[in-house]
Amino acid sequence: MDYKGKKAAFYTLGCKLNFSETSTIAGSFKEVGFDRVEFDEKADVYVINTCSVTNQGDKASRNIVRKAVKQNPDAMVIVVGCYSQLKPDEVGHIEGVDMVLGTQEKFHIPHYLGDLKKRETTEIKTTRLANIKSYHKAFSWGDRTRSFLKVQDGCDYYCSFCTIPYARGRSRNDNVVNTVKEAQKSVQKGYKEIILTGVNIGDFGKSTGENFLDLLKALEQLEGLERLRLGSIEPNLLKDEIIELVSRSKVIMPHFHLPLQSGSDEILSLMKRKYSTDLYRKRVERIREIVPHAFIGVDVIAGTNGETEKYFQESFDFLNSLEISQLHAFTYSERSGTQALKIPWKVDVEERKNRTQKYINLSEKKLRAFYEKHIGTTQTALFEAQKSEDKMHGFTENYIKVEVPYQEELVNKLGSVKLKSILPNGNVAVEFNA
Repeated sequence: MDYKGKKAAFYTLGCKLNFSETSTIAGSFKEVGFDRVEFDEKADVYVINTCSVTNQGDKASRNIVRKAVKQNPDAMVIVVGCYSQLKPDEVGHIEGVDMVLGTQEKFHIPHYLGDLKKRETTEIKTTRLANIKSYHKAFSWGDRTRSFLKVQDGCDYYCSFCTIPYARGRSRNDNVVNTVKEAQKSVQKGYKEIILTGVNIGDFGKSTGENFLDLLKALEQLEGLERLRLGSIEPNLLKDEIIELVSRSKVIMPHFHLPLQSGSDEILSLMKRKYSTDLYRKRVERIREIVPHAFIGVDVIAGTNGETEKYFQESFDFLNSLEISQLHAFTYSERSGTQALKIPWKVDVEERKNRTQKYINLSEKKLRAFYEKHIGTTQTALFEAQKSEDKMHGFTENYIKVEVPYQEELVNKLGSVKLKSILPNGNVAVEFNA
């Protein structure tokens, strides 16, 4: 069916993987005639790509659905993503939702649209977890200055606190050749930097007999690609060979994001993580040994079941002892169907928030120390399109956020800058090199 002249709007919650997939979904709408408009505009179809990592993700998803319904009560409202796969009936009961599509179905939305009329009853189309096997390629474009390239989907780890394997299925990927072709499309659209994303990118190659190092070596040779940045990679999958490749590469940025989740071995065991604090420390120390200027980001969860005050303090002290750059702290949220619910020790919700705040405070301290260490150095920054109070920002190779007066001609440009000082907002003031 031809939908020429019709308008579609999209909203993404959650991870970078969702952003890459939303762009691909939006592309399928364009192919059948839709014009893409901003989400706060009146549209004929609204598509909400949801997140369900936490209760807050579920709540945010519901609020966005209600916003779409309020903007145009006559519009078709379609909800996709992890929340839809995990709790389709719950999503379907939100007033105004016409269609709920699961993990596989979301890539074929135009097939289900019909005449765009509001449904009398919500249509729910999902695939059982055991049958989620296909891999759908995706990369983001038209949304941000940098492109998120999906290289892997699903997860085989089944950590006790996490629902993602139940929402996305088993780990799978396309082969190296086809993944590089997707990256090439991004470069052809004018992107200078690509960020690799997935549920567990270090697991790349598991379904094709290849590995993540193979992919990095191939992408590094892609003509026209100036920057390649790694997404989150499990510490047990970050091999020495990958760190060494980054250390000598002119394309792969010195930036690592290593999820930890807890600095207590007892809690890591309860979480069913596949590494110890000893292995994690060795990964951080190896990075600092051969890529000393690298940015190292860390995920950590506060207040998970079983985390006594003693175990939290162990975790905090462990993180404080590491030469890392920033923490992404999350407050533990119970998720139905997870094994963590069987762990007896429960942390009071307010105490979870207090522990999260302690991690945030530590993060601010670590980030400032990392920035201060690089004041006076000369680096190259890629400048973003976003404008804020006549200012714009960019990121250096090692992910230092710099700020300059807004100049449209700088958007998506690489500039050599000298880092001068840390501004009150935490960004770094720079001067351009001649």
